[in-house]
Formats: sequence, structure tokens, C-alpha cells
Amino acid sequence: MSEKNMQFTRYEDNNNVWLSKNSDQEITFTDYGIKPTVLNSEAEVGKAMLNELYQTAASKEGDINIALLGGRGAQELHRLLGELAKSSEQDDLFARLNVFTQDALAPMGMSNGFSFVRDFERILGEDFFKKIKSFTPMRTDTKDLESAFMEYLTKLEDLGGLDIFFIGHGPEENQASHLAYIKPFSGAQYHNVAGIIPISSSILEHHISKFKAGGSVVSESDEKECRSAEFILTLGPAAILHAKKVVQSVVDASTAPAKVQTFSNVLSTQLSSDKDELMKQLNANPGLWIRLHPNSKSFVLPDLGL
Repeated sequence: MSEKNMQFTRYEDNNNVWLSKNSDQEITFTDYGIKPTVLNSEAEVGKAMLNELYQTAASKEGDINIALLGGRGAQELHRLLGELAKSSEQDDLFARLNVFTQDALAPMGMSNGFSFVRDFERILGEDFFKKIKSFTPMRTDTKDLESAFMEYLTKLEDLGGLDIFFIGHGPEENQASHLAYIKPFSGAQYHNVAGIIPISSSILEHHISKFKAGGSVVSESDEKECRSAEFILTLGPAAILHAKKVVQSVVDASTAPAKVQTFSNVLSTQLSSDKDELMKQLNANPGLWIRLHPNSKSFVLPDLGL
């Protein structure tokens, strides 16, 4: 076993593989709730997310480590960053950015048009990736997914963890939800920094249709390879809880109406004061994990009905 692999504890729960840092610390299970900020447009949400990045940049020196949000939730932020990268206005900020992805389908070629990496490149643009300090995606093109994942996690840990975890809100069955791709009943616990989760055909169909609707350039061979993906790689609860700031955006309830109820459930669920019961609640509805973070922001649109 390599030295980097010895830094992690691994366990399986119903075919879900979860990784924990051997040095992970206990957390205080405090319910901080969520107080969403309702904005009028996706463009306003993008500006609010960018302002959170500016605030972090102003409050610390040195590198800034962020996890990009895939899908619709951060596209306006990414467009803004892409436009800024075409000028020299924020070159000093870009030079400080260590950028990570937070989830991925695997196995799949890194050049596949259905990968989040290609989507980030499409919207953020070539100039952005030339100017940032580093970009570290989850590797999906290797037979040894776990070892590659551990290398990714080790780099994130060595850089000091995430300053901002840009995160979304995904609806699930039974009015539950996921964060990153922590799925209901996947067995994720507070000390799990990442997981490898079996994928379902319904997730693949949703992913493929979402990318096609979003304008991604894809081929038949890309789609065939994507449909053969078996796993989801995802950051876990520990990565969320240990991030210095969590910035959530929910902008597509009009096209994903299930989010109206699932997000409402995250806001209104009474969290148990009993740790064992709380763990059951979080396992059944992982969208609740954000309520345990002391420094989170949630930017949403009026179509959530709040």
C-alpha cells in the first residue's frame, strides 16, 4: 500500500465506497439552519457568487481553493469569470486560484463531451484556465479510480482544504435531495471526505439530457461511453463541513420543479438532537448536511416559492 493510500480509511456500505482521512477531527453537530437570499435573476445569482469569491480574496492572503459547481447552478458565475479572464482586471485573483471539481461520472475519458471538465472549459474559456494557478479535476480515465481519487484528495488537503465550496441542490425521490453527489442511503458519514457511488440509469439519462440541453458539443461515441459509466465520484460530508465557506445556488426550479418541495424540506426539517437519529436523517436526505455548516450562503430565485 502506498504512503498516500495509508492516509485514508476505506469502508463500503451497500457497494458505496467511502474514504476518510485518518486525521479527521470530530465536528460539533450544531444546526445553523439556512436563510436563503432570494434574487431576481440568474445573472444576479452569478454576481452574488462572484462577490463571495471577492470577499474571500480580500480576507486572506495567498492561494484560494475553490470547488466548481457543475450544471446550471453556477453557469452565470462561470460566464462572469470567463469574461473577466479575457481582460487583465482580475489577473492577480486568478493567479491565486486552485480550482477543483466536486463530482464526476466514471470511468470515462477526460475529453468526453459529457464530462463536467469539458463543460467548465466551454463556459469558463481558455483564458481562465491559462491564468489560474492550478486546475485539479477528478480523474475518470484510469482503472484504479480509488488511487487516482486519493491523489486528488491529498492535493486538496496539502493546499489547506477548500476556501469556498460552491454547491447546488439536487432533488431525489421521496422529496429528498443530494449535495455534490452524496446520494440518499449511500451511507455517507460526517468524517467521509469523498465517495465512489454506483450510478443508476436514471442519473445517466438526466445527465445526458441536461448536457444536450445546455449546448455541450458531444458525439455519438461520447454518449456511448457516458452510458457505460458505472460510478459517481463525489466529495463527501467532511469536505463540505471543513470548507471555510459554502456558497449554494438554486436557479432552475422552473425546469426542475421537484426542487420546490425538496428544498423546502431542507429548510423546514426538524433535525434531531440525538446523534444516531440525526445520522439517519442525513443519510435519508443528504441535502440537510449544509445546515451543519456555520458559514453558508444560499442564493435562490423566486421560482422556489420562498
